[in-house]
Amino acid sequence: MTFLISGGAKNGKSGMAQDLAVELAAGGIHYYLATMIPVDEEDRERIRRHVADRAGMGFETIECGRDFAASLEGVDLDATFLLDSVTAQLMNVLFDPEKNYALDIPAAERCADQLEDFARKAGNVVFVSDNISSDAMRYDESTETYRRLLAQIDRRLARVCDVVAEVNAGQVTVYKGAWRP
Repeated sequence: MTFLISGGAKNGKSGMAQDLAVELAAGGIHYYLATMIPVDEEDRERIRRHVADRAGMGFETIECGRDFAASLEGVDLDATFLLDSVTAQLMNVLFDPEKNYALDIPAAERCADQLEDFARKAGNVVFVSDNISSDAMRYDESTETYRRLLAQIDRRLARVCDVVAEVNAGQVTVYKGAWRP
């Protein structure tokens, strides 16, 4: 089964996604696809919190920085995967420091293609994404481009995932499918 879980920051998405992935794995191999590339102490603290939250849950961690497809070479796609998060994966490829942080739209489109392909091929996947488009603010051009591209990826994943849900304040709203596998 494939799940797309979206919602605001610090609303419980990651914890629910971890529990769901463990349940889907049913004692089998389950991978945590870590996407955040830390740039400051706040990022490093967030990573430490996430590692501590999933301690003892049996996840094998795969770092998926800028080359998502290469990160999964040789991995059994019949396993269960938790990708946390689509938001960070897009950030990694769209604002590549090797390209002086210039927007790399073709890389973002490749990222979308790879994530959609992965959703179609893998046994069980739980994607976590952040809802960053719900406010009425207008931001600078690069931020607006990022928000638009993330929304496009989320829509593509929503089309191919079995379940689409949003988490707000720890409450789940299911828009497609059934929450429990």
